[in-house]
Amino acid sequence: MDFISRIAEELKEMAEVFPPFKLPEGLEAAREAPIIPAESSPNVKMHVRTIAGGDSQDMNIKIYEPVNRINEPIPALLFIHGGGYVTGSPDGSDSICQVFVEEANCLVVSVDYRLAPEHPYPAPIEDCYSALVWMSEAAEEFNIDINRLAVAGQSAGGGLTAALSLLARDRKGPKIAFQMPLYPMIDDTNTSASSYEITDERAIWNRGNNLAAWRMYLGSHGNGEISPYAAPIRTKNFSGLPPTYTCVGQLDPFRDETIEYVSRLAQAGVAVEFQLYPGAYHAFELLNPTSDLGKRAINGYVQALSKALNPKSEKVLTK
Repeated sequence: MDFISRIAEELKEMAEVFPPFKLPEGLEAAREAPIIPAESSPNVKMHVRTIAGGDSQDMNIKIYEPVNRINEPIPALLFIHGGGYVTGSPDGSDSICQVFVEEANCLVVSVDYRLAPEHPYPAPIEDCYSALVWMSEAAEEFNIDINRLAVAGQSAGGGLTAALSLLARDRKGPKIAFQMPLYPMIDDTNTSASSYEITDERAIWNRGNNLAAWRMYLGSHGNGEISPYAAPIRTKNFSGLPPTYTCVGQLDPFRDETIEYVSRLAQAGVAVEFQLYPGAYHAFELLNPTSDLGKRAINGYVQALSKALNPKSEKVLTK
């Protein structure tokens, strides 16, 4: 059975028309592709600020916050965009970040971390750590509840989320109350069954792209021992990590590494919730947000974030 025939019917059309993407030759075209502007919510205000990133380099962050705020501290989410560690920007996540603000009543900081191959590991994770520290130190300015900090991201952003939770734990940095590494890119070895299974070039993300992206991300570090802060599945100690929600499509190359990650978190005593979506490929909910599967996935992780950050609230999702 080939890749297309295995896709859920409601997701199939987008998979058939989505332009093939191949690394490394397609990297510049992917970076230059226009971003479809998200509809602005009247309930959310956005602005960009420049802060010190890793290596004290200037870095932009995009801040989203409720327009009508009550005079009480609110939780905050550090959001990390996807793109295989080599492409993407906060602007591409405007839609979901606004949903997070509205449904979880939180402030969102989206980090414009440096990209490989120009800036391989550890530059991206150090930028994310700097943004986390900045967010915690800005608690008074933005009236943030320091006890309700979360981290989330999709794909490579999910990988950086998992890595950041490890780094914050080991550096005894800001305490993360909840993490949401969605279909995370966390295993550089590419030895799982699903990494071999998804090879079709029509797949949104496939084995060839994954191999190339990891080479670009690891750079010279790929020739030696790989740090768990680069590839989080390599960590030997999963204890003490924050409560976790994640999901993945059954036709995602990251399926098996996500399942292994969930299993090892559970074995370490970390509270973890997980959803596997049949017939779904990588980032299916972003490409098919109005499909039944797409709505289920988005509502699933938005609800998980809302419950984690507002444990006493019975808020019902409107999206």
